[in-house]
Amino acid sequence: MNKISISAVSYTNTLPFLQGIKASDVMDDIELSVDYPSECARKVIAGESDLGIIPVAALLDLPEHHIIGDYCIGSLDYVDSVFIFSDKPIEEISTLRLDPQSRTSNGLARILLKRFWKRDDVKILTQGNADAFVLIGDRTFGQKEHYSYCYDLGHFWKVFTGLPFAYAVWASNTVLPEDFVVRFNRALADGLSRIQEVIPGLPPFDNFDYQTYLTVNLDYALTSEKRQAIDQYLTWYREL
Repeated sequence: MNKISISAVSYTNTLPFLQGIKASDVMDDIELSVDYPSECARKVIAGESDLGIIPVAALLDLPEHHIIGDYCIGSLDYVDSVFIFSDKPIEEISTLRLDPQSRTSNGLARILLKRFWKRDDVKILTQGNADAFVLIGDRTFGQKEHYSYCYDLGHFWKVFTGLPFAYAVWASNTVLPEDFVVRFNRALADGLSRIQEVIPGLPPFDNFDYQTYLTVNLDYALTSEKRQAIDQYLTWYREL
């Protein structure tokens, strides 16, 4: 079997998956790279990688996709790493700058602005100064104290829809061998069973706790409710 090319995310939220993969015999069958979420998506869309942890918005750009395994990057409510930061309340902002590292979170921010906060008039920017900005991943750690308003998008999605959210799923651009899929899923489960082992050595941040983040804020099970959330999100994303 030719080696399967896999692109994973470089953020802390993916470390449990990576430790499971690296400890598994699937390492004999793969070529693994670690990238930003948007680059993971680009590689799988371009056919440079066969499988990746794909931001859910990018599923729309894959002519063919197959969601692999029973796990995702998700949250039941507060996720504590996907924010709109601002020094103004959301009711007063006139501009929002998007985060270049994740299309899904940008889409989530725009969906909530339009449908939850009823702020269709906010100008969306990709660079430059703005009243508010989207920020995701490890770059948000310890940042909440620096802004007057911190909108956790996982929480506001839950308030709006009553659903959890899935930010990224393991997805391939082709059908993968069933034996590999089973072993890969088992590797993910193993990594998640040992979450505490990824914490030692991570850089400390003020007012941020890795244990809470990885075991409470994040929820890795790809449940039927999270699949429902993906479907609803993609429906609204197409309408942006």
